[in-house]
Amino acid sequence: MFNQLYKGRRVLVTGHTGFKGGWLCTWLKRLGAEVCGYSLPAPTEPALFKAAQVAKGLLDVTGDILDAAHLKKVFQDFAPEVVFHLAAQPLVRQSYREPVHTYAVNVMGTLNVLEAAREAGSVRAFVNVTTDKCYENKETLRPYREDDPMGGYDMYSSSKGCVELLSASYRRSFLHSGGFALATARAGNVIGGGDWALDRLLPDCMRALNAGKEINIRNPQAVRPWQFVLEPLGGYLLLGQKLLEAGPAYAEGFNFGPDETDTLTVEQVAHLAVQCYGKGRVRVIQADHLHEAQLLSLDISKAQEKLGWRPSYTARQAVEETVLWYKRFYEGKDVSAFTAEQIEQFEGNLVWKKN
Repeated sequence: MFNQLYKGRRVLVTGHTGFKGGWLCTWLKRLGAEVCGYSLPAPTEPALFKAAQVAKGLLDVTGDILDAAHLKKVFQDFAPEVVFHLAAQPLVRQSYREPVHTYAVNVMGTLNVLEAAREAGSVRAFVNVTTDKCYENKETLRPYREDDPMGGYDMYSSSKGCVELLSASYRRSFLHSGGFALATARAGNVIGGGDWALDRLLPDCMRALNAGKEINIRNPQAVRPWQFVLEPLGGYLLLGQKLLEAGPAYAEGFNFGPDETDTLTVEQVAHLAVQCYGKGRVRVIQADHLHEAQLLSLDISKAQEKLGWRPSYTARQAVEETVLWYKRFYEGKDVSAFTAEQIEQFEGNLVWKKN
C-alpha cells in the first residue's frame, strides 16, 4: 500500500498517545515505518495507547509541543522524513473552560512543530491535521469546501481555523522556494475503539452501556460527518504519500469525510450503538447553554478527484466496528490483536485505488 513509501522511512507523529494518533502509529508500524511518537502521557484512563500496546515497536517520547527546545532536539535527533501533526486540545466543550490553553496548544504548539520541522532539515512531507470545525459554520445544507472561509463559533473551532491560516501563511513565508511540502487535513467526527474522551458521543455511549446506565444525549437532531477512524487516517497516509512523490502539487487543504448521502443524527447513532451492543436505552436531556453546531458536513470531492480517496465504510458500519472493539475491551479480550485485525480488514475493504 501507498507505493510502499512508508517502509523503512522515519515518521514522526505528534499526539501518538491520543485516540487517532494511536491508531495511526499502529498502522504505520504495520506498513514498516520507523516511528517516533511525541506527546504528553495518554489523556484518559483507560486509553487506546495502553490497551492496544501502541508504544511497542516505536520510539516513545514524552514531551509537550509547547516546549520548543525539547521538541527541536527530538526532531534533530530522530531526523524524520515525514511528520503527522495530531497533538492538540481536541475538545469543544473543554475549550469553553480553558480558552487560553486551547489557543496555546493548538496555535503556538503547531507553530513550534512547524519550526522544529523546518530547522531539522530532514523533513520532506508534513501533514497537519486540523478539523471539519475550522470552517465558518453557517448551519446550511451545503457541505463545506476547502476554499470556504475559516472561522469557528467556539474557541476550539476558531483555534483550528487559525491553524489553517497559520499553515497557509507558513507555507507562503518559508516553504515557497524550498523546504518540506505542507498540507492540512480536515476530518469529520471520527469514531472507533479506544476513545475515552469526555463529551464525545460514542465514548459516552460505551461508558453508559458498560455501566448499565441510560445514554443521555443533548442534541438529538444534530448531524455530523460520522466516519470510522481508519477512513481519515487512510486519507492522511495517502496525502503523505503524494507529498513525498510530488511535493508542492499536493501542499493544500483536503477534506476527509463520509459520502454526503450517508448522514446520521446524534439520536440515530445512539440508538444504533444500543442495537449493536445488544442492550441499553437512550434518553434525551435538556441541553446546556454551550453552543454546539447542529448541522455540519464536508464536501470531499477534492480528495476524491485529486487523491483518488473515498470512504470505504458507511456510518452504520463505522458504529458497528466501534462497538465491536469496545465490547472486546470490556470483556477483557486482547484488543491489541483486534486493533491490528480491524486495520487488516479495512485494508481488504478499501474502495479507493491502492496507489
